[in-house]
Amino acid sequence: MSSKPSPDDPVRFAIIGGSGLYALAGLEEAREVRVDTPFGPPSDSILVGGMSGRAVAFLARHGRHHTLLPSEVNYRANIFALKSLGVERIISASAVGSLREAIHPRDVVLVDQFIDRTRQRPATFFGGGLTAHVSFADPVCPEVRARMLDAARGRGAQAHDGGTYLCIEGPAFSTRAESLLYRSWGVDVIGMTNLPEARLAREAEVCYATLALVTDYDCWHEEEEDVSVTSLLDNLKANSALAAEVVRETITALPEIRTGECPCGESLRHALITDREAIPPETVRRLKPLLRKYFDPLS
Repeated sequence: MSSKPSPDDPVRFAIIGGSGLYALAGLEEAREVRVDTPFGPPSDSILVGGMSGRAVAFLARHGRHHTLLPSEVNYRANIFALKSLGVERIISASAVGSLREAIHPRDVVLVDQFIDRTRQRPATFFGGGLTAHVSFADPVCPEVRARMLDAARGRGAQAHDGGTYLCIEGPAFSTRAESLLYRSWGVDVIGMTNLPEARLAREAEVCYATLALVTDYDCWHEEEEDVSVTSLLDNLKANSALAAEVVRETITALPEIRTGECPCGESLRHALITDREAIPPETVRRLKPLLRKYFDPLS
C-alpha cells in the first residue's frame, strides 16, 4: 500500500495531541484543513497527511502554540470538525499525573474508565429540540485501546492495561487533599481534557481511546517533588517519540474500515428519543454529520 494517500482519500483516523504534542512525527505531506462548525472554530487548523498508507488527521488540542486553557478548548468544535472530515477513530495522546505508586513517570496507561470533575464544559451536541442519551458505561473503544496496548508493549514501554482517568477543571493542579481524596476513590491517573472528548466522540459515533503519558506523581507522593510544568514537559518530551511510534503502529494494525467489533459506530441508534415530527429541521441540518444515516433524506 502506498504511504502517500491521495487528498481525495477518506480521513478515517485522527490524533488529538495534548500538552507538549503540537505536531505528529511521521505525518507525510501534511496540508492544513480548516473546518467551520456550528459550535465555532476548532482549536487550530487540522493537519491531514499520510501515515501507514492511510489518510490521518492531527489536531493540537490546545492550539499549536498552546494558547488555550483546558476550559477554553472548544471540544464540540474539535470532535464535530473531525467527524465532518469522515473520521471514525480518534487516538488521544495526553499528559497525565499518576495517583498510583506502581504507575511511574514516563509509563503509559491505556485507560478504560473516566470520572468527571469538570464544571464549565459543554457536555453534548444535542438540545435545541432533539434529545439523545448515549450509553457511556464503557467510554473507551475496546478495539482501538487493545491495539494501542499491543503497540506500546511492542515498543518496550511500561504500559498499564486499563485504569481510571479523573478529569478535573484546572488549570491549577490539585491540592494535596484533593489528590489524596482521588486516590481513595481508586483513580489511577489525573488530567484536564479527555472526558469531554470521550463523551462527545461517543455522541458522534467515533471510536475514542487515550494514550495517557505519565509525567508526574501529582502532589500526593511525599517522596517526589510536586508537579510542575517544567518536570511535566521534560517527561512528556521523553515520551513523544514513543507516542508517535505507538500511534503509527496502532493505525497500521487497525482495519481501515470498522468491522463492528466495537459498539461505537452505532451509539446513536437507540439514543435519539425525540419524536421525529417534533424535531426542528434546523437542528437536523445543523447536526448533519452526526445524523445523516438516521434521517433519510437529510436536507
